[in-house]
Amino acid sequence: MAMLQLDEDLKKLTQSAQLSNALGHVDNIIDLLTNAREKIATANDPHTTSLTLTKLQNPTREGLEGVNEHLRNVHRAQTKYNKALTAAFEPKDKNLKGPLPTNHDPMADHPQLINRAIAMHLLREGQFGVASTFISEAEPGPEPGASQYQRQTRLPPSTLRSPTSPRSPTPTDATMDAEIPVELQSEALQTAFSDMYSILSSLKAHDLFPAIDWAHENAAELEARGSNLEFELCKLQFIWLFKGPQVNGLPDSSANGRSGALDYAQRNFSRFRHRHLREIQQLSCAMVYASNLGASPYRVIFDTTLAFDEVAASFTREFCSLLGLSAESPLYIAATAGTIALPQLMRFLNKVKGKNTEWTTEQELAFETPLPKSMIYHSIFVCPVSKEQTTDANPPMMLPCGHVLARESLQRMTKNGRFKCPYCPNEGSAKDSKEIIL
Repeated sequence: MAMLQLDEDLKKLTQSAQLSNALGHVDNIIDLLTNAREKIATANDPHTTSLTLTKLQNPTREGLEGVNEHLRNVHRAQTKYNKALTAAFEPKDKNLKGPLPTNHDPMADHPQLINRAIAMHLLREGQFGVASTFISEAEPGPEPGASQYQRQTRLPPSTLRSPTSPRSPTPTDATMDAEIPVELQSEALQTAFSDMYSILSSLKAHDLFPAIDWAHENAAELEARGSNLEFELCKLQFIWLFKGPQVNGLPDSSANGRSGALDYAQRNFSRFRHRHLREIQQLSCAMVYASNLGASPYRVIFDTTLAFDEVAASFTREFCSLLGLSAESPLYIAATAGTIALPQLMRFLNKVKGKNTEWTTEQELAFETPLPKSMIYHSIFVCPVSKEQTTDANPPMMLPCGHVLARESLQRMTKNGRFKCPYCPNEGSAKDSKEIIL
């Protein structure tokens, strides 16, 4: 109920507190002053100047009053919404010291993990100068604990290897990694991410060759991961050449247009035949429909509206994966998910304290947090019999009839190797049940 009321208050805020109205008045005042200045400069007459300034007073005053009035409306709406937020989230019991527990901070004993997460986030966002300053100031001075800090805040061994140089050695021994100062590791990451941003800049300008060269250099690692990035880049290059100079803006020569695309395919597609023969055949057949490609069966393949954005996202994901990192910043994901979950967590803790009870769950929340699809990484199955979430030790099992239960529930139901499904009349043998991965 409280969240619904907050949604209504937010709608009122967005409808009434609009700075665009005040900015409109400011623009009008600027136009009045500009026109008056031009008129005075053009006339070069004291009488005209006096008359123009006299006529300017009332419109200017009205405009300023309009600006102030709209700003007051914005302030009132923001104050009202702030009160609504306070009323929704503050505990009803005023004697409570606070909505969150203060007797335990799970990260208090791990400052090095927080420092490393911040440093990694800055590096992967391209804030190299800020990252260097943060790393150097996190433990200033050659104190005895500096070497320990360097060991604690060291980056993962895999991050020392730049994907742009696949043959560079990778220190996999923990002792070797401990001997490498974090500053040197940050420099290696800075070089790697600098290369990544350079390639992404080229992709934004529709220049695919730097990304293709990178994918070709790392072809063995990408293929081992099952990645199709190199072929997707070459495929997009073929399509981009196929569209010709009127679309791609490249020089009008034999290396562009349909002839250039065909020549490019003959030189580069041969090494992809064993995995992407069907896609290559489709690209080749599209030559027949070149004069009316928009009405052909291949129009979707040759639609490049989102192609460069999609291939840039794929490149970022594969580049980070070869560094041993996720495509998204873990710090950003954790902060965003925590922000989404915090209001419900505060309300839950307030109710728990009001009833003088304790939160006994250690490894999971006591309620479901609605996260966006982009932050849901795996399916969660709750056994309909035990009402418990399945785990690696207690995985979901599919019965012969198609219903799914947790393994422990199935074992409790089984007698002499047979069981009866609790949700249908079918009976079966426990050995016929199969473990499933959601």
